[in-house]
Amino acid sequence: MKRIQKLPDHLVNQIAAGEVVERPASALKEMLENSLDAGASKITVDLAQGGIKLIRVTDNGSGMAAEDLPLALDRHATSKISSLDDLESVSTLGFRGEGLASVASVSRLTLTSRPHDAEHAHQIIAIDGTLHPVEPAAHPAGTSVEVVDLYFNTPARRKFLKSDNTEYAHCAATFERIALAHPQVEFTLRHNGKVVWRLPQQTVAERVGALLGKDFVEAALPLDTQAAGLGLTGFVASPTYSKASRDAQYFFVNGRFVRDKTAQHALRQAYRDVLHHERHPAYALFFTLDPAGVDVNVHPTKIEVRFRESQAIHQFLFHSVHRALASTTAGASPAVQLHDQPAGEPGATAAAPAGIAPIGQQASLLPPRPAANVGRTPLPQTYRYEQQSIPLHVAREAIGVYDKQFAGLRDEERQPAASFVPALNAANPPVALPAASDGIPPLGFALAQLHGVYILSQCEDGLIVVDMHAAHERIVYERLKTALEADAIPMQPLLLPVSFAADRFEVATVEEHAEDMQRLGVELAVLSPTQIAVRGMPVWLKEGNAVELARAVLKDVREHGLTQVMTERRNELLATMACHGAVRANRQLTLPEMNALLRDMEATERSGQCNHGRPTWSRLGMRDLDALFMRGQ
Repeated sequence: MKRIQKLPDHLVNQIAAGEVVERPASALKEMLENSLDAGASKITVDLAQGGIKLIRVTDNGSGMAAEDLPLALDRHATSKISSLDDLESVSTLGFRGEGLASVASVSRLTLTSRPHDAEHAHQIIAIDGTLHPVEPAAHPAGTSVEVVDLYFNTPARRKFLKSDNTEYAHCAATFERIALAHPQVEFTLRHNGKVVWRLPQQTVAERVGALLGKDFVEAALPLDTQAAGLGLTGFVASPTYSKASRDAQYFFVNGRFVRDKTAQHALRQAYRDVLHHERHPAYALFFTLDPAGVDVNVHPTKIEVRFRESQAIHQFLFHSVHRALASTTAGASPAVQLHDQPAGEPGATAAAPAGIAPIGQQASLLPPRPAANVGRTPLPQTYRYEQQSIPLHVAREAIGVYDKQFAGLRDEERQPAASFVPALNAANPPVALPAASDGIPPLGFALAQLHGVYILSQCEDGLIVVDMHAAHERIVYERLKTALEADAIPMQPLLLPVSFAADRFEVATVEEHAEDMQRLGVELAVLSPTQIAVRGMPVWLKEGNAVELARAVLKDVREHGLTQVMTERRNELLATMACHGAVRANRQLTLPEMNALLRDMEATERSGQCNHGRPTWSRLGMRDLDALFMRGQ
């Protein structure tokens, strides 16, 4: 049996490098974090062959004295912590003191540094982990770390690296994440001598727009929430901007990019009833808390963290994003106006997509105006509107055609019209809805119905197309949620009850839970061992199919139990009820009904998406229409 022996330091460093320096991007991350910890305001990155041949990071940070250079390449030597108390509240990006030592053990590394008060710089070279003597060198104030031929001395590790393009893609992703979290720092990235990114010192919104593209910013909602020592700022994209993968998800904890299951679950839950199927939300969020409240000493790569109060943080993240998404209404104007910035180099910004843009989206560099009852759907009201002449300065002939086609209906529309969906009760007074300039509401006025599916509306700057079923589904869903929170959903007794054949499980469910199900606005009664009667339906679903609705409610209650249906699965059940009760395709609507639906959309939270996350409306601006017919070209 072999005796236990102590491994040499060089071998220990190489073993550690297997975890810390998985690929060139890992080495780049360690070097960038050291520059930021040194207080750098300008950082330049040079890569060659995807970082395999060369990684050089130069900064203007505080620099290091000559006697500190060997220690910087020694394992577990650091200036960032000195005791266990420091380790339990780490406020720097690096703290282990093993990053540079691990990199030096598997490369040819040159470290050059000069403090701001020093007359000249000093340099140390490490080859295969062996340190050369410190020598004077020429270098401006700051530090430069140059890594050449990564894994040259460990061929087994080097052969597992991917192609130059793949490794560069990982390096670029690491660079972008760190640059995104530190907009106050100027960053430059060069690959094979070509400038890829040149990012000046910017605001958070400008940095997000530069790195993630204008299309993300235009589809984003600003977020700024502070509570109990926790802070969440950044941008969450509209559900219509969802992605097929998680590539557009950026979550930072105290400036550190992390992938945390608690945060991911909270954010996913916030998008739960506005995200389409298996799509993934997009966001760039910056979470701050007391460093003592998070353990960053979980994994050598520091991409995982552990929150000490995970449940409270989950609730904070969920409610912050949920409120931001709830504050959106159909037709709302974008709150963010991102000014065009001169792109320093190609690739500095992404172009906005042309053609039809999904709307119901907000994006802002400024915080949104405070709204009453943020996070709660206002009680449904009967809205009073007037179909006015549309004072556009273009296409006057079209307005004349409108008058000829719908002259008989215009007088009717000028009278106060009932809301498309009945109010909670007749006591709700009518309210005036804010309109855009010249008295035109955000979603404009209805022109016609297309194939019994879409509503065509003329707005101030073009044409709006509304999916009437999806829009009505969201309106009903939000009202059902609000009413249930207020204790019970108002019920409409049926003049003639509707009966249907039921199996013994459905009958047993009615016998056990009939009284409690009335809170959902559904009144059921057992007529016989095989027959159930529907005697009442939610007031907003009275036009829906009573039997389908009853079966859907019974199915959920039977499978999950009434308690779980009224708590955990409440929203899923209400979404199903809203889908059954929403106006169906091929139902012919009058112009007053169409306009009432548009006004309800403008007053309903999250009305830019249906319950399944699909967009409920889209706009074709005059420029889009002109482009279709090559006007002005």
